[in-house]
Amino acid sequence: MKLRSFLKTGVCTLCLLAARGAARAGGTDPATYAKDVEFLLEELPKRAGIFFENKKIDWEAVKTEFREAVKSVKTDSEHVKLCGRLLARLKDGHASLRDVKVPWPDESQGRRWTGPRVHLLVVGDKVYVRTSFGPSLESGIKPGQEVVAIDGTPARQWLDRKMAEMRDTSGFSTDQMALYSACHWGLADWEGTEIAFEVKAPDADKIEKITITRRGGPNFAPFGPAVPPKDLKSEGRQSYGKTPDGYGYIHLRDIPGKLPEQLDKMLGELGNVPGLILDLRANGGGGCDHEAVMGRFLPAGKRWANATSQGPNPYDGPMVVIYDAGIRSAGETIAGMFKEDGGRAYTIGDTPTAGMSSQKTKVAVPSGLFSVYYSVFSNKARFNGGKGIEGVGMSPAEITPYDPAELYRGIDTQIRRAEELHKNGFPKGVVGYSDE
Repeated sequence: MKLRSFLKTGVCTLCLLAARGAARAGGTDPATYAKDVEFLLEELPKRAGIFFENKKIDWEAVKTEFREAVKSVKTDSEHVKLCGRLLARLKDGHASLRDVKVPWPDESQGRRWTGPRVHLLVVGDKVYVRTSFGPSLESGIKPGQEVVAIDGTPARQWLDRKMAEMRDTSGFSTDQMALYSACHWGLADWEGTEIAFEVKAPDADKIEKITITRRGGPNFAPFGPAVPPKDLKSEGRQSYGKTPDGYGYIHLRDIPGKLPEQLDKMLGELGNVPGLILDLRANGGGGCDHEAVMGRFLPAGKRWANATSQGPNPYDGPMVVIYDAGIRSAGETIAGMFKEDGGRAYTIGDTPTAGMSSQKTKVAVPSGLFSVYYSVFSNKARFNGGKGIEGVGMSPAEITPYDPAELYRGIDTQIRRAEELHKNGFPKGVVGYSDE
């Protein structure tokens, strides 16, 4: 399968699209290419080197690899692609090329890069369907099915190979982020190409091969919950409502600057629910006043950790916060506050968060053909015993694997477990918060 250079950030994609119409800069001079590569090999460790030990980066091996590779570069486009691969060796989910002045090769032939409308997950050593919709669902691919093989290759082996391909061209801050991405974005290819899944139902022996033609839309990332509660309302990209048992439910898809005001409305409409589920799965980040967000979950007049109650409708009851590896950047700092800052909520999830939450810098290469944007220190450095979030992620208090049999029956394991915790109470010694 042809692998497209996988650039995760929308900003970077826009830069590359704009670059196609830009004037060509620089020349096809091997000495220029070698100078840029040497500059990056020496410059990047000066500030990003603080992550090398934790991310298990062997920079001497990187030097050897790219000093040799640059000798084969013949054009500006080849040079930029090589340096993008070099940047991927930082294992940095935010790292990207910026200000690119070289036309990027267009391999699309007028086609979209799109997915099969299937999302996967890994439980133990097996692969399952997390979500299926549209033509894929109609073709017989259903949530909870075990995926035995993909394109004739054992499913887990296929995902491991896809992770390696993606990591060669793009940065992933953690293993869980890379696997999560392979289970979603890794299934994408050019529109019109096929992908074959061999699946079987839980506790069944019969394996069915289903071939899907990729004709999905441009957004092939998961929405968040596997099976959301019914009749949710929307507030921006957020959604809210109640579970069948009457617990409040809020899913935060992103972290916009107006999130505190969005929470005011959602909490006001939910009212005095006996417990609240805050679902952060697939939260793509953003930026807002974090203390103002935490203040919406403290009773009037109360100060807790670094926050004070704020807003007209603060919620003061018990909370369960749901994590996954799709929570990125500012989504992770918000998620981490509920666990690390005094234990305001009980946290669950099938994996830690993505581990890509950091402060970044941008540096231009000597040729002027592009700049590199990359992480230089972690956000919330006090979290995780002083390790911060970048390259680590936030681990939930309780790892809650998905139950494929529940998914097959239309039950979201994480939401089911959150309701169970609200009914039975939290384990002692985990949640420090009290509304008294």
